[in-house]
Amino acid sequence: MAIFDRSINYKRRTVNKAELAHLAVTKMLSGDEASRRLGMKLQSVSPGGATLTMSIGKEMVNGHNIVHGGIVFSLADTAFACACNSHNIVNVAQTCTINCTRPALLGDVLSATAVEVTRGRRSGVYDVRVENADGKLVALFRGLCANLNKPVVEI
Repeated sequence: MAIFDRSINYKRRTVNKAELAHLAVTKMLSGDEASRRLGMKLQSVSPGGATLTMSIGKEMVNGHNIVHGGIVFSLADTAFACACNSHNIVNVAQTCTINCTRPALLGDVLSATAVEVTRGRRSGVYDVRVENADGKLVALFRGLCANLNKPVVEI
């Protein structure tokens, strides 16, 4: 049996690692007003991974009529947060970098998919691909998180 299939008791019921990832991330996102107001939607979560989407509205474009880089960063950062907290351990960003490869435009639906590169006892590294609806790469994001050694949800 793989480690992600191991069951855990949660409020007197047994949950597997995938269910625990969903519980932890939905709990974390329930208090994330910024991501909610930007219209981010969780599409999937698994231990060490997550995908979110966001539709680009007129309030998100800059003076060049393209999506503000901070908006793209915010989507990638939220996907990163979901992935690194999916193990039910509170993690926070320590450093993040982003490389923008093409502009996102008004009306685009962006998708950010985060994957775990490595995770240790104190930190982890996650990569995030941000793509438009055509599957074209908009940005690559890499985040290093710090483990705060406490659960997101109590088991």
